[in-house]
Amino acid sequence: MNLIEAVLLAITEGLTEFLPVSSTAHIMMGSAFLQIQSTPFVKFYTVCIQLGAIFSVCVMYYKRFFKTFDFYLKLFVAFLPSAVAGVLLGDYIDAWLENLLGVAIALIAGGIIFLFADKWFKKQNIFHEKELTLIQSLKVGFFQCLALFPGVSRSGATILGGRALGLSTSFSAEFSFFLAVPTMLGATVKKSYDLMKEGVILENEEVKILLMGNLVSFLIAWLAIKSFLSLLNKFGFKPFGYYRIIVGAILLLLFALGMKPTLS
Repeated sequence: MNLIEAVLLAITEGLTEFLPVSSTAHIMMGSAFLQIQSTPFVKFYTVCIQLGAIFSVCVMYYKRFFKTFDFYLKLFVAFLPSAVAGVLLGDYIDAWLENLLGVAIALIAGGIIFLFADKWFKKQNIFHEKELTLIQSLKVGFFQCLALFPGVSRSGATILGGRALGLSTSFSAEFSFFLAVPTMLGATVKKSYDLMKEGVILENEEVKILLMGNLVSFLIAWLAIKSFLSLLNKFGFKPFGYYRIIVGAILLLLFALGMKPTLS
């Protein structure tokens, strides 16, 4: 993977990480289109560039991260289910990343749900984390577990989960952003540990690519978050539903043509 390919994947990551469209599916398609060979470094890179994206959340919402202990407790409780499930199902998750058909079906199924989500989840009575209970935080965390299956979308699962629990649209999205910080950080640490266990040592050029990729994903994610909140408040989930269905159909076409993009 050269620098240009790395930057293109970082742009893809930044654009899709916080949108309910599955960044995994887009990275898969991008890797297939660019014909990037799967190597231990490429696998690590696709996870590590999430750090740049989540750092954009920390910078944009830095005042929210200097809050009471209660804020971090709720984030930790919401993070726990996916952390436990990720450790227990790690090998299965890697296998699912090879299942292009499953990813396509998850995208389309999620897209159909998104088409009706605005009608299903009209109740809004929680607008701030102060109103969120620990039990509700835990339930949001269980919704996030659905995203362990590639194609579901972590942000999509948590935002819809929050709406189902009565969180306002804006707060559901923001809490999803906040929850991404420990979740993506944990995934990166685990991937780094796996890489070290394999005895892989990053070369200087690879370190430069990682730094550039994280910088790009940071900048693009910053813009994407601002745009996403505006679109979500104005148009709801339906545009993302249509988009997911289109992307899922493209993946089905790739599958039918015998192309098998993968991250594993």
